[in-house]
Amino acid sequence: MSYSIGQVAGFAGVTVRTLHHYDEIGLLVPGERTHAGHRRYGDADLDRLQQILFYRELGFPLDEVAALLDDPDADPREHLRRQHELLTARIERLQKMAAAVEHAMEARTMGINLTPEERFEVFGDKDPEQHAEEAERRWGGTDEYAESQRRTARYTKDDWKRIQAETASWGERYGALMAEGEPPAGERAMDLAEEHRQHICTWFYECSYELHRCLGEMYVSDERFKAHYDAMRPGLAEHLRDAIAANADRHDR
Repeated sequence: MSYSIGQVAGFAGVTVRTLHHYDEIGLLVPGERTHAGHRRYGDADLDRLQQILFYRELGFPLDEVAALLDDPDADPREHLRRQHELLTARIERLQKMAAAVEHAMEARTMGINLTPEERFEVFGDKDPEQHAEEAERRWGGTDEYAESQRRTARYTKDDWKRIQAETASWGERYGALMAEGEPPAGERAMDLAEEHRQHICTWFYECSYELHRCLGEMYVSDERFKAHYDAMRPGLAEHLRDAIAANADRHDR
């Protein structure tokens, strides 16, 4: 059984224009055409459209959706499992935000002033999606951004826990190194800078020494990154920038 483009648009809650666009870019090409050239969509097309809309709802750009769905090694069940995990995490986050709104409403009704910590507790210490849109604007056209999107789309909850644990361990060791007076150009500081680069290569994208040097500058110039690293230990952002530069120079020799 097949369906017209109008029927599919109605089923999926999208516009006919959107389906035309998906066809034009090769993301969703209908399985059939009538003699008059009209698009007809079969069950397999509807399955693919469902996957597309799931990933779009999760914020994936169209080119990344295409790469994920056209991966010859991908199992349809794996797509559903990954989407279920991502959607469950989003639902949990939205439920927390809804509870925070209810708390704020109740406090406002009772004339209670919430503390700054209580107002923003729902957002946690670090929100990994806080700058996602900005990251796409700044780096969305780069190979590194595309590779990071491909890799992280496959990560499970355990993967993210491991990433977080590795980051925390690195931060503790770097803070201890600074407390001992290790200079940025010291061997141990450069080794931890190299570990930082390798962490990026392992989990996100291939980070060259030159790119790592640029990241080091950003950790200082961007107040949000600076605050993140300085929260581990005051002055860590600048120390790390210099250690990254020294490590890059060491490998350029």
